[in-house]
Amino acid sequence: MFGFYRFASVCPTLKIANIAYNTDEIIRCATEAVKNSACFVVFPELCITGYTCSDLFHQELLLQKSLEALQRIADAFADSDVVIAVGLPLRMFGGLYNCGAFLQKGKLVAVTPKIHLPNQREFYEKRHFSSGRDLLRGGVDGSALRCHLDYFGDVPVTNFFTVKGNGSEIRVGVELCEDLWTAVPPSGELALAGANVIVNLSASDALVGKRDYRRNLVMSQSARCMAAYVYASAGVYESTTDMVFSGHLMVAENGMMIAENKPFCRESAIIYADVDVDRMNMLRLSEGSFQDFDGRSVYARAASFEGIRSTDSLKYRFVSPTPFVPASIETRDKSCTEIFNIQCAGLAKRLEESLSARAVIGLSGGLDSTLALLVVAETFKLLKRPANQILALTMPGFGTTKRTHDNAASLAKLLGVELRTVDIRKACLQHFTDIGHDPEKLDVTYENVQARERTQILMDIANNEHGIVIGTGDLSEIALGWSTYNADHMSMYAVNCDIPKTLVRHAVNWYADHARKFSADEEKAAELASVLRDILDTPVSPELLPADSHGQIAQKTESILGAYEIHDFYLYHFAKYGAPPQKLLFLANYAFAGKYTEEELQKALKVFVRRFFTQQFKRSCIPDGPKVGTISLSPRADWRMPSDASCDDWML
Repeated sequence: MFGFYRFASVCPTLKIANIAYNTDEIIRCATEAVKNSACFVVFPELCITGYTCSDLFHQELLLQKSLEALQRIADAFADSDVVIAVGLPLRMFGGLYNCGAFLQKGKLVAVTPKIHLPNQREFYEKRHFSSGRDLLRGGVDGSALRCHLDYFGDVPVTNFFTVKGNGSEIRVGVELCEDLWTAVPPSGELALAGANVIVNLSASDALVGKRDYRRNLVMSQSARCMAAYVYASAGVYESTTDMVFSGHLMVAENGMMIAENKPFCRESAIIYADVDVDRMNMLRLSEGSFQDFDGRSVYARAASFEGIRSTDSLKYRFVSPTPFVPASIETRDKSCTEIFNIQCAGLAKRLEESLSARAVIGLSGGLDSTLALLVVAETFKLLKRPANQILALTMPGFGTTKRTHDNAASLAKLLGVELRTVDIRKACLQHFTDIGHDPEKLDVTYENVQARERTQILMDIANNEHGIVIGTGDLSEIALGWSTYNADHMSMYAVNCDIPKTLVRHAVNWYADHARKFSADEEKAAELASVLRDILDTPVSPELLPADSHGQIAQKTESILGAYEIHDFYLYHFAKYGAPPQKLLFLANYAFAGKYTEEELQKALKVFVRRFFTQQFKRSCIPDGPKVGTISLSPRADWRMPSDASCDDWML
């Protein structure tokens, strides 16, 4: 469902050259994987015989029994559409090759010979095997070579094949161990030709530091190829005469490790991953250089498998409810530091090139303006300019509460910036009179008059002070159009424009946690952290409608729109991966299980789709601002969309 397919990577126990035992264990493990709804099962290199058979590979009995074992495995799954990849030595065209064999429904659909044979230090593969490079080039007509094998007849020799899924086509590229470690791995060309899944049957030995290096190789190759990478390596029951193998199993997807085992397991090990094939396909339409490559020559040599079933559950996949926010605290802190540095560098350049004497910012006491002011303050330190050249304006209106006003004042004082208060209520009442609007009518005009009055004050004071207005709006507000056109929508430089609300919250929290790093005065740092935490606890609100009878915020944004974390979740999967609405809801139900009901998620999705489409006109003319993440909605960067596009087909 929605392009998810369950892959299994297996390291079976084995006995060197005991083909009957090894075959039994391969069948047992594959049966377990099939019961667990795997549609594709990958075993290690030369797993039927054992990788470390050495000169026994030149024994006729070993080669013959390997083929018999392959037939046994094929017969065991004749009634299943699962694809099983196993490794064995195969005699073809007068040579011996280290091969991956791909079985489905009792047939050997394709074999892939290893291209790069390690032959240094502990490895001596060229002693036993020939490289499959020439075989994989195909025939003179571009078709795959076919080799005749006992029990199976003529079989295509290829490292690229297609598998029909229900709704998606899985295009598989194959590597064997050393193929990945070379300067130009075959998977690069295979991915450019369309392969969205790379499988690697491996037997990489264990050395100090090698596991991390191997892990980085798999992740980086999956990122470069924008593909899933399924890796299965030989384990501890290989010969330990001169080497030890750890049985490393991995599945990576576009640079992220989504499944991995613990090393040196003394029992057969299986890991599973629910791979999002559609996600890879959609990503390639908007990123990378895949459109520039003509893969027809590779396609001509491809073999085809029958259909396999996608999975309708995500038992073996973590879907983060906050995809913009790194999961670990360590990674989160590192990301926030980098984001802050990007914001400050962008603003510093704008201040220098515009010859601005001052930075002018509207300070509401809310999250967005708080982050923006922190960025401005650190930028002025970077430029070695005094903090009092920053001008913060607090502009109380009809909905301003004491809590937000006091927090804004405290924040300005602790950061050492100039604070001015301009009460906008009198000017707004005059404007209501001028345009004939009843001030008792709390409609969109009532709200937008206040927003535009504040922007007019900011712009005019910036002119008067030879400064520029710093925008505070975030990516979530830009996506939803939650701003007043030509009011808070506008500025001279928008430092938060690429940071979604969920990440704004973490960035402010990060600054609070590290306040002592930003201030030499410990007492001030502690007080600043306290103010920031109170701001974090304040409900998100534009404060354009009057407070309640207790003076508390009555207009709460998330009560109107739905939770920002839901909207950020939808934005991430919609903008980055082109996920359709049914898939967005499917993923959200999984990610937010137990926190929000399907009704709440569906309601939020309708709001997201409607507002994302109808508010594009605001995004078409947003101010400059730095891109910090993988998603930007600037028309000059990542997102170009007609303002009058219809959202009908995206509504559930």
